[in-house]
Amino acid sequence: MTTTLISNAEILNEGIRQSGDLLIKNGRIEQIGGQITAPAGAEVVDAQGKLLIPGMIDDQVHFREPGLTQKGSMATESRAAIAGGITSFMEMPNVNPQTTNVEALQAKFARAAEVSVANHSFYLGATNDNLEVIKSLDPNAACGIKIFMGASTGNMLVDNEETLAGIFANAPIPVATHCEDSPMIAINEEAARAKYGEAVPMQLHGSIRSREACIKSTKTAMELARKYGTRLHVLHISTAEELALFEAGKKLDALGTANITAEACVHHLFYSEQDYLTLGSQIKCNPSIKTERDRLALLDAVRRDIIDIIATDHAPHTWDEKQGTYFKAPSGVPLVQHALQSLFEHYHAGELSLETIVQKTSHAVAERYNLKERGYLREGYHADLVLVDLDKPYHVNKDNLLYKCNWSSFENTTLRSTIASTWVGGHRVFDGRNASSEAVGQALTFNR
Repeated sequence: MTTTLISNAEILNEGIRQSGDLLIKNGRIEQIGGQITAPAGAEVVDAQGKLLIPGMIDDQVHFREPGLTQKGSMATESRAAIAGGITSFMEMPNVNPQTTNVEALQAKFARAAEVSVANHSFYLGATNDNLEVIKSLDPNAACGIKIFMGASTGNMLVDNEETLAGIFANAPIPVATHCEDSPMIAINEEAARAKYGEAVPMQLHGSIRSREACIKSTKTAMELARKYGTRLHVLHISTAEELALFEAGKKLDALGTANITAEACVHHLFYSEQDYLTLGSQIKCNPSIKTERDRLALLDAVRRDIIDIIATDHAPHTWDEKQGTYFKAPSGVPLVQHALQSLFEHYHAGELSLETIVQKTSHAVAERYNLKERGYLREGYHADLVLVDLDKPYHVNKDNLLYKCNWSSFENTTLRSTIASTWVGGHRVFDGRNASSEAVGQALTFNR
């Protein structure tokens, strides 16, 4: 394996910035800081003062394999991810066949070992009838248990109250929830169809998949977690009211045994309901993008540590699928290639610090999931690194998209920062222009 010296970098890790060098040897960080002499035969990369940070760990992606590979695959989407500075991903179970047993989990790991450029792990999906599989799961066999407490793409809704309680009481690893109340959404859909027929305006998505549906379901998840002491991670928060629940809850949790964290996604931080007018179904996702007030509240919650983690919920669909009417166009947005760059837009706007971005995309994910030797720039840790040129604009167009679906809501947008290089396990898999297709990604391991 190549020994690499990254020289003259602005290194940011654990809230501390330092100018200096970083040496990679045998896939791990050998030395950090100061001026390091390049070993004989080492590749030397002059960072020229660019920002060097740990790679983003995305705890919520849908890479569509197996069974839905017309939308994306582990090979294509992991390649897009590393071009966006994401070095590790955790992938969701709503594929075909669904990842609801150990055999399906193992098949995914085997496939990722063959094709994934990024490090990886997979969720075991909960259903109304696989509680015994969850109870007996090896804690190192998956990154988490995914519960759809609201129906979304894939029809994996868990609505049996006894089963839901059993999962929260017995899950041996963190539980990640999609929180929307399906009966409330169904009523809203019926009302919209009665008024508009099939021609429901796309901008009504935020009121159809409503804030009330999110709030009710999130309350239920938090109550169950406190009752059973579950390690709960609530995915893709989209409303100001849910944030208030977490803010109050964190004060309670400091006095008790609850272990609850909250996540925001990059598109909920970047877009608001006014963007439906120009982007339409391209930003149709579940839970829905809501008001500007919600977007600003989410950014504030990131700053104040009410939101613990930032992820993508990357979920590609084909362009033809997205051209359907409101009820036919599926929900989901391709995001991994531009997620970090969109977060740096908040830095340029004075809304988020670089330290906060690194904390929420790397450090906090490693802690929440008890990842082994990843998520930090530390000597001895895996060399999963990203070099960022904060001041080099990047124009998104079809020619530089790596998603299999070949479209992005960011098309024709100029982002103010560029991913200059990405390393996965010491391998330079992206050099700012070319993305490797070499399957160097490793299975994530855990301290459990």
